[in-house]
Amino acid sequence: MRWLAVLGAMLWAQGAWAQGQFTSVWEPVCTLGQDNAEGCDDIRAREILDASIPPWRAIGRVNFASRSQLSHCTGVLISDRLVLTAAHCLYNSARQRWIPPTSIRFAAGYQRGEAIAVSSVTNYRLDAEQRAGGRFNNRAELDWAVLELAEPIGEQVGFLPVSQSVGQDGTVAGYPGLRPHVLSQTSRCVPSPAGKGLLRAICPVMMGDSGAPLLVQTDAGLAVGGILSRIAPTPEGIDALFLSTQQFDLGER
Repeated sequence: MRWLAVLGAMLWAQGAWAQGQFTSVWEPVCTLGQDNAEGCDDIRAREILDASIPPWRAIGRVNFASRSQLSHCTGVLISDRLVLTAAHCLYNSARQRWIPPTSIRFAAGYQRGEAIAVSSVTNYRLDAEQRAGGRFNNRAELDWAVLELAEPIGEQVGFLPVSQSVGQDGTVAGYPGLRPHVLSQTSRCVPSPAGKGLLRAICPVMMGDSGAPLLVQTDAGLAVGGILSRIAPTPEGIDALFLSTQQFDLGER
């Protein structure tokens, strides 16, 4: 139930960016251990990356805007036109419907208001079970999406391969709500299997990082080993749940 409660906060948060209502959402993230700011201090301590250089510029913000709502998640290019992110980022919980692709933009290499490349989204792919019924299914193993971009910006900024290994130690790079305009990287996260292609790790992540890649080191360099789905604050730190990349139907790339 703890996972569902925090996922609900993550979904609700999509409608809160424009109104600056994040204090109540951040509170459980910040309140860890004996220090009321410990969790947020861990997130602020993440290394700020130069999003203009490879391989970091293959990561970017998945942005949604309407007359009443602004929101963002994190995504990563895995080919010239495909971006991997979390399915819940694409669901408008206030209106109980999926966000149309035409309302979504991917900004690769975003940093402080500027991006290396931006593309609109022509379509996105969800798990077949996620599509059924027209509403978001909160089963964690279904919380993935592949965005299809209008422009092949991966040719310009590069993209990251998908790792076929499961359970490797890694780091997360994303745009957390506390620092939504800079790309930052966590310290080492050590995942353990959680069943159904899921991984769990204590990792300093929060809303805004949703869909961020769990980056693992391979012989060929950095690769995507999973994506962030949801979080649960605990006295030991942020308990993060990731979907292994073996869980996704990536289709043709």
